[in-house]
Amino acid sequence: QVLDFGWPDMHTPALEKICSICKAMDTWLNAAAHNVVVLHNKGNRGRLGVVVAAYMHYSNISASADQALDRFAMKRFYEDKVVPVGQPSQKRYIHYFSGLLSGSIKMNNKPLFLHHVIMHGIPNFESKGGCRPFLKIYQSMQPVYTSGI
Repeated sequence: QVLDFGWPDMHTPALEKICSICKAMDTWLNAAAHNVVVLHNKGNRGRLGVVVAAYMHYSNISASADQALDRFAMKRFYEDKVVPVGQPSQKRYIHYFSGLLSGSIKMNNKPLFLHHVIMHGIPNFESKGGCRPFLKIYQSMQPVYTSGI
């Protein structure tokens, strides 16, 4: 049985996707004692860390999001095979997922509408004004608008 739960590279998966992945893994592993799960990823292996840490918390292998992240980081340190969950957004999503599991966070399926964006000041990374900000807006992981650069 092969399931594809892909999402764009350099993005953290949506919470709904993390839920679906954990449920599918748990269902498969509990169906028979000989069942195993193999995770494959192209590109950024830190994304696998999000899935593994989320599943460790989902299945009560780890009691909290922090414990799952710590346990995963130590396992990675000893085996040196998988990149740890290191990006702030990835760690944040593990905590969001933990909130879903505990009931302290609820998913809101209502649509969001972006009416305007306000930028207060433009960063000056070089002495000659080395920053040209632009805006890229995504809807369902698809770019729908890019401002002039």
